[in-house]
Amino acid sequence: MRLQLHSLVILSFALFGSGKPASIETNSAHSAVQHSSLLTRHYREGETLTYEMKGSNNGWNYQIRAKGTVKKDDAGVFYEEYAWSDLRSNAPMKLSDASLNFHQTLSLDQTSKYLTVPNLSQVQPSLIGPITDLLTFYSDAFLAEQQNLTGAGDHAYFPHGKPNSWADGNYVVLGQDAIDFDITLLEIVPADHSATLLVRHVPPTQPQIQLPAEWMRIPVKDTPNNWVEVEKKGDKYLAEVGKETFEVHIKLDTNDGKILTARLDNPVAAVERECADIALSKCGNPQLHEIRRSVELTPVP
Repeated sequence: MRLQLHSLVILSFALFGSGKPASIETNSAHSAVQHSSLLTRHYREGETLTYEMKGSNNGWNYQIRAKGTVKKDDAGVFYEEYAWSDLRSNAPMKLSDASLNFHQTLSLDQTSKYLTVPNLSQVQPSLIGPITDLLTFYSDAFLAEQQNLTGAGDHAYFPHGKPNSWADGNYVVLGQDAIDFDITLLEIVPADHSATLLVRHVPPTQPQIQLPAEWMRIPVKDTPNNWVEVEKKGDKYLAEVGKETFEVHIKLDTNDGKILTARLDNPVAAVERECADIALSKCGNPQLHEIRRSVELTPVP
């Protein structure tokens, strides 16, 4: 049972600040609606948000709770501080004291720099997936806020291509993916004050991930490999490489921009080899397999 398969999306804020989508398609038939009224997050200091996350990860099923409080830093920038608790799963495990005391900071404030990878060495392996998946939801919503999507059917393509890492240095010695973003505003429902986004993470033409061994450069599917993970297993290394995609649906509250619900489907078509050395040059026979994760985020009282 794999507990550590995950991926996250972190874009550099230099790119956020100056980057533009390669193309934007808008539905000219929709009425003019101010962008800020649809997707922009409007914070209230002291507001609390609690979510239940349910995940299925190659046979490992879990539920966990994230409780957040809206705070404001010395510069006046709002952020959400989350604590994780109440882990339930089909495997015998519980959150350690270090994991229970860990606080994750996130923000949809467009002046914020809180969408960064936390120190994953501070938490146990079973919490890495939930932390990075919540970060993915926030990063996708943050990027969508920056596009001029104002009506149902509006679409933007954002090339990124740079590597994103989830290596913790203890269990995962190399973990990278590289993706571009294909963003669509699927629908706006005035009756329940919601807007639904579809954010697809797709392989770039030239993924910029680190591939330590030549055998990792052979495409597993129909695109260049854009995902790699190497785990230390005792005195051996479990090395995998392949094609990863994401399909992320996020429903936002159009009154204040907070996330109402979110879900992702994350398949990886991979080749796996067990290796005797960190250079991944002395390896067993390749095994082709598919890894699939699904995650849902829903609000709870």
